[in-house]
Amino acid sequence: MRNLKLILSYDGSDFVGWQVQPDAVTVQGTLASAIGRITGEKVLPQASGRTDAGVHALAQVVTFATESTIPTANFGKALNDILPASVRALDVEEAAPDFHARKSARAKTYRYRIYRRDICPPFLARYVWHYPYPLDEGAMIDAAERVRGEHDFTSFAAVDPEREKDPPLSNVRTIFSSAWDREGDEFIYTVKGSGFLHHMVRNLVGTLILVGKATLRAEDITRILEAHNRSAAGATVPASGLYLVNVEY
Repeated sequence: MRNLKLILSYDGSDFVGWQVQPDAVTVQGTLASAIGRITGEKVLPQASGRTDAGVHALAQVVTFATESTIPTANFGKALNDILPASVRALDVEEAAPDFHARKSARAKTYRYRIYRRDICPPFLARYVWHYPYPLDEGAMIDAAERVRGEHDFTSFAAVDPEREKDPPLSNVRTIFSSAWDREGDEFIYTVKGSGFLHHMVRNLVGTLILVGKATLRAEDITRILEAHNRSAAGATVPASGLYLVNVEY
C-alpha cells in the first residue's frame, strides 16, 4: 500500500462542507469518487480538518491509502481531469506510512476576508463577507492580539449536539499569531494556531466585529475567554469569507 498526500485547493461555495454526507455534494465525497474512478478502489480520503459549508481552502492537506502504482505526477493530472473546476489537486506525493493529514498536523493558518466598500462586486461576493458599516479597525487590531497564547476556547466553539455525544475533549488551543491587516478595500484577519474548534475562527471574527462597533472593548476578550460560555462571545460570521490557508507538520 502507498500513502499518498494531496494538496487540495477548493471553492467551497457549492459544497455542504468537507465531510461526506448522504444525498449531499461534499468535497470529501467528490474527491473519493474521483479517486475511485482512477484506481477502482473504494477510499475515504482524510483531510487535516473538516471545513464547513461555504468555507474555502487554498491548501488543504489530504491523505489516503492506495494499491495503485500510477506515478504521482500522472495521478494529479488524472484527478484534475475528473474533478470539477472548483476543486484542484495542486500536488500529489508519496508520504511516510505513518503520516496522517489530521493527526500529524502541528499548526494551521486561516484567513477571513471582509470587504469594506459600499458596493461589493458580484464576482467577489462568494469569496468575502461584505460589511460596509463603520468599524474602529484600530480597536479590532488591538483586540486580536489578546487572543494569542494558550487558552480554553469554549466561548468560541459552536454548540453542536451531535459532537457533544462524543467523549469530552479539551477545548484548549494555542494561538501563535492573530492579526488584522488592511489590503485595499479588504480588512483581513489571519490567525495561526495549534488547532481550531468548530466555528472557532468565524466566532472570533464575530466577536472582534463587536469590538469594532464599540459594543465590546478590546479588554473584554480576556473576560470572554475566561467565561467558557458560547453566549459570552459574538455571533458566527458567514462562511464565504473564510479560507484554510495552509497546514504545517
